[in-house]
Amino acid sequence: MSEVYITNTSHFFPNNPVSNDEMEEYLGLINGKPSLARRIVLSKNGIKSRYYALDKHGNVTHTNVQMAVSAINALRSDSFNPLSADVLALGTASPELIMPSPAIMVHGDLEGADSMEVVSFQGSCCASLQALKYCFMSLSGGFAKKAVCAASERLSALMRAENFKAEGDIVALQKKPILAFEKEFLRWMLSDGAAALALTTDKPADALSLRIDWIELVSYANEVETCMYLGGEKNEDGQVIGWNMFPQEEWLRKSLFSLKQDTRILGSNIVNKGGEFLMKVTEKHGLKAEDIDWFLPHLSSMFFKDEIFNKFKELGYYIPEEKWFINLPKIGNVATVSAFAMIDELFHSGRLRKGQRVLVMAPESARFSYAYVLLTVC
Repeated sequence: MSEVYITNTSHFFPNNPVSNDEMEEYLGLINGKPSLARRIVLSKNGIKSRYYALDKHGNVTHTNVQMAVSAINALRSDSFNPLSADVLALGTASPELIMPSPAIMVHGDLEGADSMEVVSFQGSCCASLQALKYCFMSLSGGFAKKAVCAASERLSALMRAENFKAEGDIVALQKKPILAFEKEFLRWMLSDGAAALALTTDKPADALSLRIDWIELVSYANEVETCMYLGGEKNEDGQVIGWNMFPQEEWLRKSLFSLKQDTRILGSNIVNKGGEFLMKVTEKHGLKAEDIDWFLPHLSSMFFKDEIFNKFKELGYYIPEEKWFINLPKIGNVATVSAFAMIDELFHSGRLRKGQRVLVMAPESARFSYAYVLLTVC
């Protein structure tokens, strides 16, 4: 088995940061009226700015594919050419085509790229780390020597006003913030962008890199019903029926292509299951909390920060807050991109020191999947 190193990272966020007060200028007004829930949801999720691949007229400025291409091209250096990689893997929750696959479309738009192995991972927040594990296994197993792993999202396509019905009751939102997630939680947090990682089996002699020690993933779909979904309708039995089971005239009437979340099962599972898997992973690898120098948790909302902190502490896995590295308030929730965006910002921050250990966490509420990644600074 060869050791695998992240030798460079990059990101691409479209246009200028959008403040909380500007959001409806880009996303539009629901039923022609300002949202009653916006300020409450934003006060709970802690996000101050985000990026949209839109202008204020709702026109698309960048596609999912274009953003991924920009992030990948930014990996180029004297020692690494992403266009001649052996493997290209991409994760996304917002592909713009059903087929061809999103990674194939990115490869096709990488001007000057060589022929290479290309694989797509489509899902929710864990898809980028699933793509990373594919690259890790390809390189560590000797099947490749150089890989590009990317994530890209154009979630603003789902957030436009025409895709939403009127928001929930304002009084209910104030009394119980979790109810805000029902209809408008995702609208006021999701954003656009892309990020990419360069991976090799050769450790650079003159620059810091991140050795991938292990990547662990799990799905609890065998235990919990679907929570977040797009392209279908959930029935009373908890089963999600896909769009192609409905007559075309019902697609719009039933809002089948609106992103939905079942808050009945979100709050009771998302943190608890993440803690359960953490205990299994850390016991398996003998990783003590005091061994961690940086903790990079993908948070869908700052609402969950204290919940996760307290759960870990309850489990006897105390990670002091000064070791947490989070950029959600600045860039918003970019789904599959979020984990890579944290790695990228920390990698280029000048704060890493050789020997430090970085634990990355990505929870996914679609049907409760989780990913943990341990990196060592070399």
